[in-house]
Amino acid sequence: MKTLVLTRSEVERLAEMELAIAAVESAFAAFGRGEATMPAKVYLPIEDHDGDFRAMPARLGASAGIKWVNVHKHNRERHGLPTVMGVYVLNDPANAFPLAVMDGTSLTALRTGAAAGVASKHLASAAPGSIAFIGCGVQARTLHAAHRVVFGDFESLVHDRNAEAASQFASEIGGRVVSLETAAAADIVCTATPARVPFLESGWITPGAHINAMGADAPGKQELAPGVLRAADVYIDDIHQAEGSGEINVPLACGDFAIDDIAGTLGEVVAGLLPRPAATVTTVFDSTGLAIQDLALARSIYDAARARGLGIEIDLVGLGE
Repeated sequence: MKTLVLTRSEVERLAEMELAIAAVESAFAAFGRGEATMPAKVYLPIEDHDGDFRAMPARLGASAGIKWVNVHKHNRERHGLPTVMGVYVLNDPANAFPLAVMDGTSLTALRTGAAAGVASKHLASAAPGSIAFIGCGVQARTLHAAHRVVFGDFESLVHDRNAEAASQFASEIGGRVVSLETAAAADIVCTATPARVPFLESGWITPGAHINAMGADAPGKQELAPGVLRAADVYIDDIHQAEGSGEINVPLACGDFAIDDIAGTLGEVVAGLLPRPAATVTTVFDSTGLAIQDLALARSIYDAARARGLGIEIDLVGLGE
């Protein structure tokens, strides 16, 4: 038995957004039904370098695995390296054999975009006229790609504090650079920023809109003003992660939001255990990023690689075969 090694270029070649959405949607449904095992995400702060590491293990059916990933917000300007880098190890839970080691950086970006696409599919209007992307970094690209797969045609509105980044992204996707207030009034709003001071105000949101709050993935981060949460039905990916590091973590600590205010989990909606919200209801998806998303996509990529003969096989554990 040998372990398959997949580089970033191979992962990106294999992981088309359609595959990512299918994998992530099935993972949410399984999680909603209680069929997955997912211990708490472990954070390792690296405060002297303005970063952290995260360990994310999970088991789902015939697959188990773990992602080791960082977020170092100054990496690009200080070291010429990506803000986020990761490695994924996929195992067979029956015998613990490492089936694959693959790039986790592109895996993370793809599954995060796919998660937002799945959330919009189940929580938003079935035919949005406009979708806004606030924050125009790497993640914005996969958010846009996922929504194209789910909805097809729509007007893309783009906003970023960095005008050059906004202009570049708008040019790539055929979008329009707009003010923050205009972006906030879109039918679907996707936020993907590292903000620690909320910038999205409730008065800007169109009633019945859907918001994918993707940026808050660590304690202290917050993109939405508390009034946005109070005026919406809020769905989370996982209660334990959301209360510690999601969009609701600061409002919970400040008394501006309560656990009882949560409408449910996205997994429960995807699994059919909770009804789809009415079209007139404003909804928020608080995404912290789940280890089962990584696992489901990693397994799909591994299976596709085996079928297509991609990757390099190595005797990682020294079986001598």
